[in-house]
Amino acid sequence: MPQKLIWSAPRDAELKRLRAEGETWDEIARLFGISRNAAIERGRRIGARLPARAPLAAPPQAPDRPPLPPGHPTSWGAIIAGTLLAETAYPLPVFA
Repeated sequence: MPQKLIWSAPRDAELKRLRAEGETWDEIARLFGISRNAAIERGRRIGARLPARAPLAAPPQAPDRPPLPPGHPTSWGAIIAGTLLAETAYPLPVFA
């Protein structure tokens, strides 16, 4: 039968440090010689968290700004993101 791991302050500090450095639960479990679920549960109990990520989106624009013209890269990019049209130019009308 496997022996129970006794958690101590140094082990907890090491777990918190590894997690703060962005280490995965799988790697932490391997280093401690325990299961992934045991590592996750102990991390949850002691508050081991990943570092906060920087926001991905730009800050919101002022609500009183004038409307963007048709085909503006900001609005057009938001419309076509994740579609077959991604990274294509705005189709300007052709006058005959």
